[in-house]
Amino acid sequence: MAKTRHMHQRMNQRAISQQMLEIVKMFGVNNGDKTYLNKKGIDAVISEMDSLAKQMQKMKSQGGVVLVESGDVEITAYALDSYDRKKSHSLH
Repeated sequence: MAKTRHMHQRMNQRAISQQMLEIVKMFGVNNGDKTYLNKKGIDAVISEMDSLAKQMQKMKSQGGVVLVESGDVEITAYALDSYDRKKSHSLH
C-alpha cells in the first residue's frame, strides 16, 4: 500500500517499522478507517505464538510431520522419522 510523505515522517519520528504495521494488519482490530493492536491483543498474540512455538518444537523432535490428503479429505498423518525405507529393506 502506498504511503504519504507524512506517514514516512511519522513512522520515523515514532520508531514504527513497516513490520510493526504488518503485524497490526494481521492481528489488530479493525474499527472503521483505523486498525489497532492494544496491549491485551498483543498479549493474546504472544500467548498464541508461545503455544505455536511449543508445537513446532514437538514436531521438530519427531523430525517433522507428514499429512496425507486427497482433495479435501485428510487420510493419515505420521512423524517424518517414523518410517525409514532403508531399515525396512534391510529386514528382508
